Amino acid sequence: MPPLRPPRERATITLAPRTATVAAECDVLVVGGGPAGLGAAIGAADAGADVILVERHGFLGGNATAALVMPLMSFHTQRGPAPPGATADLMPHDHGPGEPVVQGVLRRLLGRLEASGGCLRASQQTGFVVPFDPEVLKLVALDLLDEAGVRVLLHALATDVVGAPRPDGVVFETKSGPIVIMARAIVDGTGDGDVAALAGAPFDVGRDGDGLVQPMTLMFRMVEFERTAFAAYRQAHPDQWRGVHGLWELVREASRAGELALAREDILFFGTPHERELSVNSTRVTGVRGTSVWDLTRAEWQARRQMRQIAAFLRKRVPGFERSYVVQSGVTIGVRESRRVTGEYRLTAEDILGARKWDDVIARGTYPIDIHNPQGKGTLLMRLPAGESYDIPLRCLVPQRVDRLAVAGRCISGTHEAHSSYRVMPIAMATGQAAGVCAALAARAGKALRDVAARDVQAALRRQGAVL
Repeated sequence: MPPLRPPRERATITLAPRTATVAAECDVLVVGGGPAGLGAAIGAADAGADVILVERHGFLGGNATAALVMPLMSFHTQRGPAPPGATADLMPHDHGPGEPVVQGVLRRLLGRLEASGGCLRASQQTGFVVPFDPEVLKLVALDLLDEAGVRVLLHALATDVVGAPRPDGVVFETKSGPIVIMARAIVDGTGDGDVAALAGAPFDVGRDGDGLVQPMTLMFRMVEFERTAFAAYRQAHPDQWRGVHGLWELVREASRAGELALAREDILFFGTPHERELSVNSTRVTGVRGTSVWDLTRAEWQARRQMRQIAAFLRKRVPGFERSYVVQSGVTIGVRESRRVTGEYRLTAEDILGARKWDDVIARGTYPIDIHNPQGKGTLLMRLPAGESYDIPLRCLVPQRVDRLAVAGRCISGTHEAHSSYRVMPIAMATGQAAGVCAALAARAGKALRDVAARDVQAALRRQGAVL
């Protein structure tokens, strides 16, 4: 049967009034346990705040673990082409060693992952991405929050706020009924800007003109991959692989034979910390929004069928995959783009490609503008100048028309084009750390987040190891 679709006639019923249990109070409430939320919670706690983090899943990590978005993309400046002899056969090694521009909480996370054998260090051999094990990341995230003294609630979905447009609490749906957590300041790390939207903050969705967003992707892990056999195929067919993209001719052949029906022209996958495993990023569902339950259902429906096609294609046509199989798919499909909350400043493509600097910088990025075609095949990639990074100002984290709330991660204020760069997880963690620090300072002083001085946020971030 096809997935349920929205009714043509939107009949409504009136629900009975209800009460919710006030479960806790805190200085800073962080909604969302992904990279942005983890950065926010630890940043706020290190700044002296009493912090509660609430996550809708039963584990932490957000898209890194729930959607298997792996690896962590590069957070280093580019120094030109890779030197001769680079050996990263499954990584994007198209730049030489550069400066890491995200540190702070990210550095702590990576240090723990490395010590646990849960990731490979960013290097020339990895293309300066960080391949990681999502199961290890779940455990490391718990350890970091425990050590920071952050209280955690899982299995709770944010559905409303108390006191908009100056919210001092968030309503969560749980198996124990509706609960409310009160806070002096709130950080929205939901990715979709759910809490900010509920509080009345303005936002945009999609690109100017038609409102279309980047496609969704269900990522999955394949094991029993024979690296040596695949490397021999690459050597014999150098025109069929470039970085982490390739197999164009095989994809065309399989498409003509009716084996593949994808809205993309190549196969994209990454190595992991495990020798015989790959992370596959090749499903693509267009015309869907992450804020619609109907679209999410359809996207999951389509993407899992695409996953089955891709796995069969790899086993049949690509040397090295003959005995491979899917060992895990994302708990949920990966959403690249949904709401972008309108802040005191809106970051643009010109800011990114021009490596613009700001007096109120609270995070930096180097990732290129990377737009997966909202309508089908093709990806637009535009890189920063060699050696450069761009600044993200504090104003991008402060929504218009709303007090007591900051946004972090991919829902911060920017254009569709700029979003395609700052959406990646290392930058999301950096903006989360800044939002958490700002929220902690606001809660301590009893003031609105927009009234916190950028220099105070910057000073606290530097004490926490951030590089600005």
